[in-house]
Amino acid sequence: MPFFKKLALSSVLWACHSVALAQAPAAEDPTVPIGAALSAREFDKAIELARAALRASPGSAQLWTLQGIAFAGKGDDKQALSAFQQALKLAPRNVAALAGAAQIAYEAGSREAAPLLERLLELRPGDPTAHAMLAVLEYRKGDCKAAVPHFDKAGALLDSQLDALHAHATCLARLGRIDDAAAALQRSLVLRPDDPQERLLLASVQIMAHKPKDALATLRPLLDAGNASAATLQLVSSAAEDAGDTPLAVSTLRQAILLEPRNVSLYLDFANISFAHESFQVGIDVISEGMHLSPGAAQLYVARGVLYVQLAQYDKAEADFEKAYELDPQQSLSTAAQGLAAVQANDLDHALASVQSKLERKPDDPVLLYLQADLLAQRSADASGPDFQLAMRSAQKAVRLQPTLGAARGVLAKLHMQAGQYPEAVEQCRQALKSDPKDQAALYRLIQALRKTGQQDEIPELLKKLAQLREEATQEERERYRYKLIEDAPAGRSAP
Repeated sequence: MPFFKKLALSSVLWACHSVALAQAPAAEDPTVPIGAALSAREFDKAIELARAALRASPGSAQLWTLQGIAFAGKGDDKQALSAFQQALKLAPRNVAALAGAAQIAYEAGSREAAPLLERLLELRPGDPTAHAMLAVLEYRKGDCKAAVPHFDKAGALLDSQLDALHAHATCLARLGRIDDAAAALQRSLVLRPDDPQERLLLASVQIMAHKPKDALATLRPLLDAGNASAATLQLVSSAAEDAGDTPLAVSTLRQAILLEPRNVSLYLDFANISFAHESFQVGIDVISEGMHLSPGAAQLYVARGVLYVQLAQYDKAEADFEKAYELDPQQSLSTAAQGLAAVQANDLDHALASVQSKLERKPDDPVLLYLQADLLAQRSADASGPDFQLAMRSAQKAVRLQPTLGAARGVLAKLHMQAGQYPEAVEQCRQALKSDPKDQAALYRLIQALRKTGQQDEIPELLKKLAQLREEATQEERERYRYKLIEDAPAGRSAP
C-alpha cells in the first residue's frame, strides 16, 4: 500500500466534504441534503441527489465536487475523478476538487498527481498531507533534495507512517543530514519499540553521526534480552570501538563469530580492530580461522595480507594478495567501474555486443574502446588469439586518444602481463597511478610486474601503500553499508 493511502482517504476526502459544505449559503440549498447523505456515508443516495441537482444547475462546481466525493467514498475512482475534473473546469481554484483529484491521481500513480498537489499547495501552503504526498513522489523519483523540504513540512503527520519515516531518514542521510536522519528514526522507534530492526537502523545512523554512546544505549535492550543476534553484536562492537571500549568491542565480536562462524564481515571487523590497535598477529590468527570455514572468501586474504604488511612479512602479504586476486579478480581489489550491468551479471557476450554496436557509431570513443578491451581481456587470456589482439589494439588506441584514462592503462597493463611483456606493464601501471594514485588494481599489477622483472627494492613500500589503501577502502565500505542498511529498511513492509 502506498505511503499515506489510508490517512489521505480519511483526511483529504472528508476535508473536501467539509470545505464544500462550508460554501452552502442556505438550508434550502441542494447541497445540504447531499452533505447529510455524505455524513451518514450513504454514498448512493448522495450520488442520486447530486445528479438531480446537477440537472437543474450543471454549472455548479460545488455540486460536481460533492458528487466526486460521493463516488470516491463508494470506491468508484473513475467517476469521482471525472466529477472533480468537471468541477475544476468550472472553478480551477476549487480546493476541495483539487484535493480529491490529487488524491485519486496519487493512489493511481499518475503523473498528474504532482502538478495537482503543487496547485493545491499554492492555495493551502501548509497542508501537511499534500506535502507528505509530494515528498513520497519525489522520493520515488530518487530526488531527495526535492523530497526533504516536503517531508519536513509534513510534520507530525509522519509520526504514524513507518515507511515514510524510513524514507525521510534515507533522504536526510543521502543529503548528509545524519543527525536529522537519526531524529527521524527515533520517531519510527516509537512506533515499534520492540522491533530489533528498528533499533539496528537507529544505532547504525547514530554511529554514522559519531554518537556511539547513543548507539549503545539504543542497542542495550537487545543485549539485555540475552538473545542478541550476530548483527546486533556486530553493531555493538562497532559502537563500542568508536566509544573507546575496545574490550567490549572484542568480546561482542567474538560472540558474534560464535553465532555465525561463516560470516566473513565479522572477521573483517576483527581485522580492523586488530589493525587499529596494532595487534596484527592476533588479527592474522582470527582471520586464518575464518579461512578454514570460508576458504573462497577473497576479502579474508586481502585483510590478512594487510596485516602481514604491518609485520613486514612481505612474501606472505603478496601471496595473500595474489590468492585474493585469483579467487575474485573483479572484487578483491578496487578496479575501474565496469559501466555495464551485463558485465556485473557475467554476461560478457551481451555486454561486448552492446559496446561494439556503439563503437560502430563512435569508433574513436576512448571509453568505449577501453570497455571493449576490458571485456575481450576477460573473455580470453590467449595472447595469440584474435580476441586478445583486438583487446590490445583497442586499449592502445584508448590510451592514445585519452592518455589520462587510467582504467584503459590498467587494462593495457593487464594485457602486457598476460603477454609476458613485463617492462611495458610496469610503465602502464605507473601511468595509471599518476591518473589515480588510489587505483589498487594498478598498484597490485605494478608489484607483480616488478617482481617478474627482478626489481625487488620497491616492493615493500608498494605493499605498504596497498595495505593502506585497502584499509581506507574498508572504512569507506563500512560507511556505504550503513547507508545501504537505511535504504533497504522498508523492504518487506510497504513498498514505496
